[in-house]
Amino acid sequence: MIRLHDTMARQKRPFVPANPQRITMYVCGPTVYGRAHIGNARPAVVFDTLARLIRHEFGQNSLVYARNVTDVDDKIIAAAQAEGVDPSVITERYERHYLEDMGALGVDAPDIAPHATKEIGAMVAMIERLIEGGHAYEAMGHVLFSVPSDPDYGALSKRDRDQMIAGARVEVAPYKRDPADFVLWKPSPDGVIGWDSPWGRGRPGWHVECSAMIERHLGETIDIHGGGLDLIFPHHENEIAQSRCVHGGVPLARFWVHNGFLDMGAEKMSKSLGNIVTPAELLAQGHRGETLRLALLSAHYRQPLPWTDTLVAQAKATLDGLYRKAADAEPGEVDAGVVEALEDDLNTPLALSRLSAVDDARALKASAQLLGLLGRTSEQWFQGDTDAGAIDLRIAERAAAKKARDFATADRIRDELKADGIILEDGAAGTTWRRE
Repeated sequence: MIRLHDTMARQKRPFVPANPQRITMYVCGPTVYGRAHIGNARPAVVFDTLARLIRHEFGQNSLVYARNVTDVDDKIIAAAQAEGVDPSVITERYERHYLEDMGALGVDAPDIAPHATKEIGAMVAMIERLIEGGHAYEAMGHVLFSVPSDPDYGALSKRDRDQMIAGARVEVAPYKRDPADFVLWKPSPDGVIGWDSPWGRGRPGWHVECSAMIERHLGETIDIHGGGLDLIFPHHENEIAQSRCVHGGVPLARFWVHNGFLDMGAEKMSKSLGNIVTPAELLAQGHRGETLRLALLSAHYRQPLPWTDTLVAQAKATLDGLYRKAADAEPGEVDAGVVEALEDDLNTPLALSRLSAVDDARALKASAQLLGLLGRTSEQWFQGDTDAGAIDLRIAERAAAKKARDFATADRIRDELKADGIILEDGAAGTTWRRE
């Protein structure tokens, strides 16, 4: 039986879904204004692994997994204005990069990927119901959630009122009735993306996005809500309040699961701090996505993970050994010890330790694939999996992209080939290639 640490309960609890035939999981996905860093990849890999475990235990069709895409946000608007383009240019570019990067790490696409810009109607409808119930109010073109209207506010983060106000970095505004109140809808000035609403042209706040998407696609109460530790407050706390109040006290999620930070020193990895490295950069350096995935799984998901060159090198060495042991065996039965470790709150370090001790090649292959590993043949792993014809085709695609002045695509093709150990050399006679 799977046991998961529930942030709300502050303890591990047996995972018994409300409906084993339709288990629901929602994970907060990317805000697509820039390239994802390797820390952003940690929740994607963690919850992909949890999804694999749930499907192993309950059946391949048992899980409905939703991961949203925030494609309207102040950072997106700022990025679009800086480039002089429509926000959709920014969001489409970086969502494509995100999916490419996560795919390289073996992360399967979620069953549902709702986009904020496609869910405005559901958000407006939810805000209207919150106003009708006395949990929200309109003020100066804004709509705000009334925190004092929810007596259980703060149950997830376990913070007192002063801590919550400080932690939320609340905006001091004359239209707020209470300093802790947060925005559900805000006005959009001319020239800024917005939608018509009962409160004027504007756009939604971040928190209401997830509540509306969960209700529409998964239901009032889901089995698992996941995300990074930094989302507990205020984002998840605000989601809980909105959904609980609009649904008459019904809880938003039965389990709250949060992954810890990834750091490159004393502080968590963060775009705002500038201490980041992206999967794209790591792949361009020649690291395999599978290596990065194993590195991310090498620490327990709730613990901090220092990202170092040594960590990546150790992950590569481990995979070399596993590929040698598994050779090209067909997958067999998953090792019971590996499953037992994963069932214990997704204990991937223990699972990897037990994986290394599996002697049967068929069991090793099946057990590794449960972790999203050993997806290649041993020849592909050790010698590369790109043949000459495929390389020449990619070079031709790159040449066409350069001719069309689509340098982003040309650079991406070069980086993808480099990630597979193929080095391109441009010269007067054209482009040649060699293996590293």
